[in-house]
Amino acid sequence: MHNTTPPTTNNPFDIFVIGARKGFFIATNNLLPNVLMAYVIAEILNITGAMKLIGVAFGPVMGFFGLPGEAVTVLMTTWLSCSAGVGIAVSLFAKGLLTTTHITILMPALFLMASQIQYMGRLLGVADVPKKYWPFLMLVSIINSCIGMLVMRFFV
Repeated sequence: MHNTTPPTTNNPFDIFVIGARKGFFIATNNLLPNVLMAYVIAEILNITGAMKLIGVAFGPVMGFFGLPGEAVTVLMTTWLSCSAGVGIAVSLFAKGLLTTTHITILMPALFLMASQIQYMGRLLGVADVPKKYWPFLMLVSIINSCIGMLVMRFFV
C-alpha cells in the first residue's frame, strides 16, 4: 500500500512550503469559486432590477441596523457561505451601495452566522446533534448576529 502522507520534517522552510501549498489549494478550490459565485449573483440581481426591489423591501428592517436594504443580500449569502457573503459585500461596495461603515456593521454577522447551511451537515450531523435542535441553533446564531450589528452600529 502506498503512503500518501508527506514525510514529517522540522525544517521551517519545508513547513512553510507545505502550508503555502495547502493555502493555495483552499484558496483556488474553495474560496475563489464562492466569491466568483457571489459576484455573479450580485450582477444578476443588479441587471434584473431585483437588487432595487430587495433594497426597498428590506430597507426598514436593515435601517434598524443602520444599513441599506440591499445589505440583506450579504447576510443571506453569508448564511450559505462566508466567502460568498464577503464577495457580495465587496460587489455592493464597488457599486457604492455599501460604505466602509456599513461593512463594519456587517462584520459581526459575517463571523457569527457564516456558512451555517454548510456546517449543518458537516458539524451538527457528524456530532450527532438531534435534528430537532438544529433550527434553534441556527436561530441563536442569527440573533447573535443581530445583536452584534446593533452594537457595531453604535460604536462606528
